[in-house]
Amino acid sequence: MTTNLSVSTLFDLSGRRALVTGASGGLGLHAAEVLAREGASVALAARRTTEIRAAAADLVAEGYRACGVYLDVMKPETIPAAFDSVETELGGPVDLLVNNAGILYVERFSSQSVGEMQRVIDTNLKGAFLVSQEAARRMPSHRNSCIVNIASTAGLRAAGLMSSYGASKAGLIHLAQILAVELAAQGIRVNTICPGNFETDMHAAFAGRGIADGLLKRIPQRRFGVPRDLDGPLLLLASDAGRYMTGAVLTVDGGQCVSWM
Repeated sequence: MTTNLSVSTLFDLSGRRALVTGASGGLGLHAAEVLAREGASVALAARRTTEIRAAAADLVAEGYRACGVYLDVMKPETIPAAFDSVETELGGPVDLLVNNAGILYVERFSSQSVGEMQRVIDTNLKGAFLVSQEAARRMPSHRNSCIVNIASTAGLRAAGLMSSYGASKAGLIHLAQILAVELAAQGIRVNTICPGNFETDMHAAFAGRGIADGLLKRIPQRRFGVPRDLDGPLLLLASDAGRYMTGAVLTVDGGQCVSWM
């Protein structure tokens, strides 16, 4: 017998405990707000403690359950401590992780230093690896636990000036697929969202190099994405609506990756 559930029921995150990395602003903060408004208790994690605690306080003032925790993916010792804090603040282990922390470095391949390359890889790929590892050790296996990686279309197709960034995001996409295979037996789903060009501070630094008009011409919808364009994909992967999805890669780019322009 098939049970018909409403869309609102499918996306309901009541009783879930989420941790979002890189949540002090941009897409990370927006993701935390979306999850909270769908019923999840949310931990906003980042290096900038003043910003995340203020954002968490705003959510609490709106009637949601939230907290801010210090977590620097470049400092592995801060990761277990962050999860300990979340379990204390939210009353139990995280069962929904959003790996959003990341940095963008724009430079020609021939001009990049080893240090800059390593910083990008360590933040965007190694950081997500370590946070996912800690999460998987603690996530309950009796429920629909999941990890959602925020990668980029730069990890799917080549873009000039983005060798380190693109390589790190390609690695993140493939890492998610490997974890999807390894963690399925624990009841943990692992999926990836690949945003295209979105209106964020990170994007502004890239588009500000005088290439914004050229980028727009390559997007069939002729606009950059805005944070709410990720709400549907995020909720699909985070909720029971996507319970049979693992190892999936959702591209949210206005059609840029399928365009020949």
